[in-house]
Amino acid sequence: MAKSQRKASPPTTLEVLGGRIKAVINSPAAQLARKVVITKAADEAQEDWDEIVEAISDTESVTVVRQEDGGVHIAWEASPDY
Repeated sequence: MAKSQRKASPPTTLEVLGGRIKAVINSPAAQLARKVVITKAADEAQEDWDEIVEAISDTESVTVVRQEDGGVHIAWEASPDY
């Protein structure tokens, strides 16, 4: 019996934005400094941007500061070693 094949749906605009921000945050330089400034790209929806920034700001041990130029400064504390 053949397995049914489902085509993966393309990522949503929110998922694409989340992937971009995740890559910036996970960069070696950002991880070393434990801070990063992100900015909304012109082709990204404001609603998606606001949702992502809100989700990040709700994360424990993370500080989010919106800058006058529209950028967002994100800083986090180092994780304790277990």
